[in-house]
Amino acid sequence: MAMNIFMCSVQLSREQARAILDGARAQARKVGLPPLTLAVLDGGGHLVAAEREDGCAPLRFPVAQGKAYAALGMGIASGIIGERNIERPAFLASVAAASKGHFVPVAGGVPILDGEQCVIGAVGVSGASSEEDQQVAIAGIKAADLHWGLAPGGEEH
Repeated sequence: MAMNIFMCSVQLSREQARAILDGARAQARKVGLPPLTLAVLDGGGHLVAAEREDGCAPLRFPVAQGKAYAALGMGIASGIIGERNIERPAFLASVAAASKGHFVPVAGGVPILDGEQCVIGAVGVSGASSEEDQQVAIAGIKAADLHWGLAPGGEEH
């Protein structure tokens, strides 16, 4: 018997996550990148959608998810985290430990923003160079007509 329940608020839908994946894959194929793995997380860090293209190595998924989780958890792109903390390896190791290894501070994780510039999710991509991964993540967010940002006051749309 079905119960009458309260529904949870959804800020990043499955349909939006699929549009991100489809847009990101289309961009990757357009520029001839190797097979990629992509992960879209909601604002709570939960997986909404993921895809592993044929030919990806098994560790690509945890790397893509870790890049997205880093961006989500710190509120800036995963590559910015790594760049800002290059002289602070103990900090990066501590955050990686606190996240139980789900923290990859390398470019390829991009926050998804709402209209007020608040983080509602993140995309992580792994399989090409870190910069290419980041560009594919941005292309996916754009394809879903959502906003993205690398860091406040930096590049964002």
